[in-house]
Amino acid sequence: MLAIDAGNSKTDVAVVTADGRVTATARGGGFQPPKVGVEAAVDGLAAAVLPALAEAGVQGVDHVSACLANADLPVEERELADALRRRGWGESVEVRNDTFAILRAGIAEPRGVAVVCGAGINCVGMRPDGRTARFPAIGRISGDWGGGWGLAEEALWHAARAEDGRGGPTALARTLPAHFGLDTMYALIEALHLKHIDLTRQQELTPVLFATADDGDPVARSLIDRLADEVVAMATVALDRLDLLDEETPVLLGGGVLAARHPQLDDRVHALLADRAPKAVPQVVTAPPVLGSALLGLDRFGAPDAVHARVRAYFENGG
Repeated sequence: MLAIDAGNSKTDVAVVTADGRVTATARGGGFQPPKVGVEAAVDGLAAAVLPALAEAGVQGVDHVSACLANADLPVEERELADALRRRGWGESVEVRNDTFAILRAGIAEPRGVAVVCGAGINCVGMRPDGRTARFPAIGRISGDWGGGWGLAEEALWHAARAEDGRGGPTALARTLPAHFGLDTMYALIEALHLKHIDLTRQQELTPVLFATADDGDPVARSLIDRLADEVVAMATVALDRLDLLDEETPVLLGGGVLAARHPQLDDRVHALLADRAPKAVPQVVTAPPVLGSALLGLDRFGAPDAVHARVRAYFENGG
């Protein structure tokens, strides 16, 4: 089996035998079909896949289990699966959103919910009977709020209005421009608009927001509280869709923003879950997502527990 975990910034692959031995791994670049197109994005996976197959001493595998960023809708999963089949790397192919990899990596069986908050935010859930819960997670048009990018945008919005008088005061009007060595929000707005500061650097403002909240700024703190509310809303809805609210169920928290364990965010998420979903068991996922892709592939073929354990031990022990 070929396991693929392709995120926006990097791709990890692993070749796994039927008895759970990991015979090769490799890493490649980010996977962004919306920017480069489906075919070009899948072509880019070859930079990691082909060296891994060569190291394992095979030209192809029985099954490809691929968890891919930007596979947000079922139609996108089908398009990506078709593109992977055309590469001939495996006899069968299954594509899922990459959030499923994070979820499966953190649970002992395919049962639970994961909320991932990195650049964006997403949530998925699954049960052993194959039922799943998910959201489109393609931005504001699908009702999303949060993630590192969203937090940075909200912080900029409040800071701009504080400086020009349309909004209430917030220390963000000082701390955000100061991060880039600037004195005012006007200067930061101009620099971002004219691309003197690359727009990709906007995400650097999320840690500034958290630091400003630590210093007690009410606006910054309100944004972090709002993110916690959103995380718990997604998790609770997913649990309810899967009829898991009344059962003890893992709720995995992943992605850079949640994995940082910021006390205000972490405490509020736990408190809200305890109130709205008392049976939920929140925990931060630390296992590599490619493990989840491999386990999902093993689930498909009903591999015994010992095989799952062997693969998990490989990744959790650092190879």
